[in-house]
Order: sequence, then structure tokens, then C-alpha cells
Amino acid sequence: MVRFCRLLLVCLVALVLSAATWQRQLLYFPTHHDRSNGLTPWRDQGEVIGFARIVPSPKNVWLMLHGNGGQAADRAYALPSFSGDDSVYILEYPGYGLRPGAPSKEALNQAAQQGYLLLRQQYPEKPVCVVGESIGSGPACFLAGVQPPPDKIVLVVPFDKLHRVGQHHYWFLPVRLLLPDDWDNIEAVKGYRGKVEIFGAKQDKVIPEKFAKSLAESRLGTVFREIEGGHNDWATPGRVTIRNP
Repeated sequence: MVRFCRLLLVCLVALVLSAATWQRQLLYFPTHHDRSNGLTPWRDQGEVIGFARIVPSPKNVWLMLHGNGGQAADRAYALPSFSGDDSVYILEYPGYGLRPGAPSKEALNQAAQQGYLLLRQQYPEKPVCVVGESIGSGPACFLAGVQPPPDKIVLVVPFDKLHRVGQHHYWFLPVRLLLPDDWDNIEAVKGYRGKVEIFGAKQDKVIPEKFAKSLAESRLGTVFREIEGGHNDWATPGRVTIRNP
């Protein structure tokens, strides 16, 4: 019995030690091409940290934090969802595209804060808002605690707590133990005083709509909008309109 308990302990330790590798394979699917897809490279001290559609004298400035697949330049498809009067900056995550580094919760949060504060500095007189898509809702909600906070946060096909989504798909595994990068969006936006708008997709099989609804219901004043389609269908014309106010 003692030998069995020791073996079980060794297996548990090995499982925990492999968690970082396991979650990276599960969560992050970057690509690394050098195409801009018609967008303008967004640079900080010479380093490309994203891509943008920049308009003169924008009414609003949006920081977009994209999902876990592809890279920033791939999100040109999202631009029709924004007003033509607004500038849109799409952040490149560390380890995505040609940006050095490796993706993790900490790396994405730090990159999001860096990009957000740069836009605040660049546009001191304009509303600076944040939109998070899928896993990007994690760093988007993290920015709710940055000062000054975003003027508005829009979340598209988001989750409430990331481990709950993982447990939904891998019900037979101790996901909470295996997922160090566990964003808690409910906690992150709890004290936020700005406007929050959430879009949940009815046929979403990746992050089922119930998790978006749970996040919306956790905070008074949040606007929830149900849309048709699956997880990657939200940019279909007419489904999601991203505006401030």
C-alpha cells in the first residue's frame, strides 16, 4: 500500500510538472507568416507589436485582443464590425507572428497592458476601448484593472473562467490543476465601472454560450447579445457591431 501511494504521488508530480507543456499545446496555436493583409504595422521602439487600421482624427481607438489561433494580421476580417470612424489596433501576442517570446497568461497580459498604455499615451484626448475575442477576453478583462481603465470593454465569444471551459471538454481530467494560465474574467471585471458588452454565439462548440452568459450575469449593467453561428462565425456581416457608445 505504501509503495502504491508513493507511485501515485510520483505520477501526480509528473502530471503537474507537465502541465505547462500540456496547456501550451491546448491553448495556443500561433502562425508565423510575414503578410500584413493590408494592415499597417504597429511598432513600439522599432518592434512590430501588432497591426492596425488607422484613420485620421478617430472618434474612438480600439485595442483588439484576438483568439488563440493564427496571428494579428489574420484579423483583418474583423474590421467591418467596427465603425469606419474608429482606429483599430490588433495586438500581436508574444510568440505569435514574428514577435519574439512565448505565449502564456503573464506574457499576454503584459503585452496587452503595454499596447493599451501606448494607445493612451498616443491618443490622450480620445476614448480608448478594448475588444477581446475568445481567449483574448482574458487579457481584455485584465485591462479592466489598469489605470486609467478602458472606456468600454467588448467581449466576443468569451468565457467566465477558463478552467470551466477546459473542464467542459476534458471532464475526465483535473483541468484546474493542469491549467496554470487560468484567467478568471468574473473576478477581473468585478470592480470595473465602465461599459461592458458581451456577444455569445448560440452554436458555439469551442466556448459554449453558457460561459459567456455566466460572465454577463456576474456583473450588473452588462449588456449581453446572443448571435447566431459557431465560435468562428461572429464576424459574419451583421452579427457583431462594435461601437462606443
